[in-house]
Amino acid sequence: MKITDILDQDTMILSLKAKTKEAVIDEMIAKLDEVGKINDISLFKQEIVKREKESSTGIGDGIAMPHAKTAAVNTPTVLFAKSEAGVDYDSLDGQPASLFFMIAATDGANQTHLETLAALSRLLIHPDFVAKLRGAKSAKEVIGLFDEAQEENESTAESNHSTDSYEKPFVVAVTACPTGIAHTYMAEDALKNKAKEMDVEIRVETNGSDGAKNKLTADEIERATGVIIAADKNVEMARFDGKHVLETPVSDGIRKPEELIGRAISKEAPIYHHSGERDSSTKEGQRVSVGSRIYKDLMNGISHMLPFVVGGGILLAFSFLLEQYFPSAKGFTDMLGAISGGETGAFMFLIPILSGFIAMSIADRPGLMPGMVGGLLAATSNAGFLGGLLAGFLAGYVVVGLKILFSKMPKTLEGLKPILIYPVLGLLITGGLMYFIFDPIFATINEFLVEQLQSLGTANAVILGTVLGGMMAIDMGGPFNKAAYTFAIGVFTTTGNTDGAFMAAVMAGGMVPPLAIAMATTLFKNKFTSDERQAGLTNYVLGLSFITEGAIPFAAADPLRVITSCVLGSAIAGGLTQFWQINVPAPHGGIFVAGLANHPVLFLLSILIGTVISGLIYGFWKKAK
Repeated sequence: MKITDILDQDTMILSLKAKTKEAVIDEMIAKLDEVGKINDISLFKQEIVKREKESSTGIGDGIAMPHAKTAAVNTPTVLFAKSEAGVDYDSLDGQPASLFFMIAATDGANQTHLETLAALSRLLIHPDFVAKLRGAKSAKEVIGLFDEAQEENESTAESNHSTDSYEKPFVVAVTACPTGIAHTYMAEDALKNKAKEMDVEIRVETNGSDGAKNKLTADEIERATGVIIAADKNVEMARFDGKHVLETPVSDGIRKPEELIGRAISKEAPIYHHSGERDSSTKEGQRVSVGSRIYKDLMNGISHMLPFVVGGGILLAFSFLLEQYFPSAKGFTDMLGAISGGETGAFMFLIPILSGFIAMSIADRPGLMPGMVGGLLAATSNAGFLGGLLAGFLAGYVVVGLKILFSKMPKTLEGLKPILIYPVLGLLITGGLMYFIFDPIFATINEFLVEQLQSLGTANAVILGTVLGGMMAIDMGGPFNKAAYTFAIGVFTTTGNTDGAFMAAVMAGGMVPPLAIAMATTLFKNKFTSDERQAGLTNYVLGLSFITEGAIPFAAADPLRVITSCVLGSAIAGGLTQFWQINVPAPHGGIFVAGLANHPVLFLLSILIGTVISGLIYGFWKKAK
C-alpha cells in the first residue's frame, strides 16, 4: 500500500492560518471533518489532546505529528499541513513547527494501514526529504515527493539490513509510544540510520499499535553490549535482567540516537535487575510527573479490581431478584450470595486486589503480597476502600525503600532479596503500620460518626435522613458508609422502629452513586473512555440493586468530583425519603424491595431526583479525556 493512499490532495492545507497550537489542531480537525474522514469532532479532538498531554508530538526540527486512534475516524487518513511563519507547538527542541502531519487511525486499522503509517513516519527523519517538503508549492508536488521517496526507500531497504559480523559493537533497542503509530517507527529508523553511520550493529524491536515487531531473540539480547529502551509505555523488561539498560523517552530515540548508542556501547547505563532495584540513574530522562505516576499506579489497581466489581455485582443483584420473587430457589440464591458477596465471594477481594496491584505497579512483583495483605486488613477493619488505597501506596513505597536500602548488598546475596528480604520486611512494615496506626485511625473515625448519628436521635428525621444518605456516598462501602448502614440496621432491629424509616434513607443514598455514574457516562459519553462507558452500563444494574461499590472505580480515579457530586445527590435522596415519611421494611434489595415501601412511587422518585442531581453535577464538572 502506498503512503499516498492515505495521504491525498483533499486532506492538505498548504497555508495554515492558525497561530497557536490549539488553533492548528482545530483547523486540521475541521479539514478532516470537511472531507468526511471523521464522524465525531469532539471525540477525535479529545483523543488528540489526550495524546498531547502525555508528551508533545512536536518532535523537533520543525515537525509535529498529532495523532489519535479512535472510533471517531471513518477511514485511516493523514492530513499534511504547512505553516509559512511557523507555530509554537511546545516542540521538544523548543523551536516553532512548520510541517504538520495529523494521523487519524481507526480503532480497527488493519495491518496494511498501520505499516503504511509507519513507513510515512520513517521518511520524516531524513533531512533532505523534509527540506523538499518545505519547498513544495502544490499538493500534487507533495504527493510526488512521497511516491518517489517511498519507492526509493523500499528499493534500498534490503541493503540497509545489517549483515555485519559479531566483531562490531552490537546493541539492541526497543521503541514504543502510547499510541504506537508514529514515534515508535521514527525512533526505530533514527537509531538504525545513526548506528550505520557509527559502524555499529543494531537490532530494534518496535512495540507499535499492531503489537511487537522484529522481536528481540534471547541470543541477541545475550550478546548485546547494551540495551536501549526508548519508550513512553511499559515494555517487557524481565528478559533484560543483568544487562546494561538505558531507559529514555521515545522522543530521545528520535532526537538523540547518537548519544543513546554511544552510551549503550560504553556501558554507561546501569545494570537492570528484574526484581526492581536499579541504579538511580535509570530515572534519567524520564519526564513523568508525580501526578502521572500516581495516576498510572492507581489505574493499575482499578483495572485489576474491575472484573471483581462487575462479576460479583451482577451475580449479587441476580441473587436479590431471585430471593424476592422466587423464594423456593433458596439453595441457588444462597450459592450466588456466597460466590459474589459476603466473606467468601468476589466482593471480599475488591480492596485487596486494588491495593495489591497499586503496590505492584510501584514496586514490581515484590510489592504485590504486602499490598494485598494491607488491603485485606483495610477490608476486614473499618478502613474501607480509602484505607485500601493507602495500603497499596504504602506497601509499594515501603518495598521501593527496601530496594534502596539493600541495593549495596553483595552480589552473591542478590537472590535473597525477592524470596526473603522483600516479602518478610515488606509485610512486617506495611502490616504493622496498617494494624497499629491507620486501622485504629479509621476505627476512631467510625466510632465518632456513630456517636454523632445517635446523638441526633429522631427529633429531626429529615436532617438525619440527609446525613445518613450523604454518608452512604462518602466512601461507598468504607467506614462512613458502614457507620450509616449499621446505625440504620441498629434502629431497625433494636429500637422497635421496624417500619424501616431510616433504611429507606440509607438505601436511597446508597443507590444514587452507581446510578449517577451510569447516567453521567450515558449523557456525557464523550468525556469517558469506551471502557468507562461499559462500566457505566454495569452501574445501572448495581445501583438498582443497592450495590454502592459499583461506583468505587470511578471514585478512586477521580475522588473529588465523584465523591462530592454523589454525596450531594445521596444526601438529597435520603432527606426526601424522610420528608415524605417513606418506610422500607427490608435491610437490603434496592429496587427489588421497593414494592414493600409504604410509598413506593415516592421512594423511587427520591432516588431519581438524587441520581439526576449527582449525575449532572459530575457530568458537567468532569474534564474531557
